Amino acid sequence: MHPLLVVTDAPGAARPLTEQVALALRGGPFALLLRDKHLPWTERLALAAALGPMMAASGGLLLIADPAGPVAAAHLSARFPVPSPRPALLGRSVHAGEPIDPGLDYCTYSPVWATDSKPGYGPALGLDGLAAACAGPVPVYALGGVTGPERARAAREAGAAGVAVMGAVMKANDPERAVRALRAVL
Repeated sequence: MHPLLVVTDAPGAARPLTEQVALALRGGPFALLLRDKHLPWTERLALAAALGPMMAASGGLLLIADPAGPVAAAHLSARFPVPSPRPALLGRSVHAGEPIDPGLDYCTYSPVWATDSKPGYGPALGLDGLAAACAGPVPVYALGGVTGPERARAAREAGAAGVAVMGAVMKANDPERAVRALRAVL
């Protein structure tokens, strides 16, 4: 999986989703987590149908959050059951103090830093907490407060397989530049 995981569902996104992603992909490939769980499943599937070819053509990867049907790559919220059949690539959101299931292909671990998008999930773990989570067999992606390249670099130095960002790309006026800067340190 790519070391950069961009998460959709950013309130106040700079542009419509497909346009923002297309511009971001100019900065290089990344994994895209189609979160937008407020949308009905049929609308998320339609978005996935539009985004999937775009991601594949760039060398990127599309994951779908909490799927209501079979998908190749899924990211599950903390308590969402593992779908049957199991997706070929399976990740999960893990919050501070929760165990990491060794059967996962990767997980996001949060919050590393304080974040506006998930108030109430805290306190922030910091780099020591992230490093401890990275000591296991499952690749860990730092999530929460990864606002730019400096924090992305710090997360990698702490042992993270990569970082998951939302606003840093989805709210960026220049998403291509934001992706290039993040990829450069990852």
